[in-house]
Amino acid sequence: MRGRAVSISVISVVLALFFAGTGWGEPMQKKSLSLEDARKAAAAAVTEAKKNKWNMAIAVVDDGGHLIYFERIDETQIASIDIAIGKARTAVNFKRPTKALEDAINGGQYAVMTFPNSIPREGGLPIFVDGKVVGGIGVSGGKSSEDTQVAIAGAGALK
Repeated sequence: MRGRAVSISVISVVLALFFAGTGWGEPMQKKSLSLEDARKAAAAAVTEAKKNKWNMAIAVVDDGGHLIYFERIDETQIASIDIAIGKARTAVNFKRPTKALEDAINGGQYAVMTFPNSIPREGGLPIFVDGKVVGGIGVSGGKSSEDTQVAIAGAGALK
């Protein structure tokens, strides 16, 4: 009987530690991008693009890859619309700059090209808050390095 009481006590302690550590029953606190944040990032990106006389499309998405805000500078090619959105989504989905995927392909890791719904091309950045991805920004319309320069300006506006 004494062994059974010890077993029940050990199980009770283990369960108490498990549930205490998970915040059982408490809602998770999650940071997110607001529409105002997305506009601020896009405005900084547009400023950088216009300063350099680059016609670009800029997309800001939330942590699920859903579009929050989009802006296309006049005379930007139409194809850049979907590419910018795709770069932002890719950055969120992989939690890294899209350049990492482009670099992997350039390094011979061609399997990256089979990843679904991804744009392995420089110009997309995840946006982090407290180490967590809260969204992403994608830019298209220029050279890859120019797209990244504009995305960095946009993401930097939120720091």
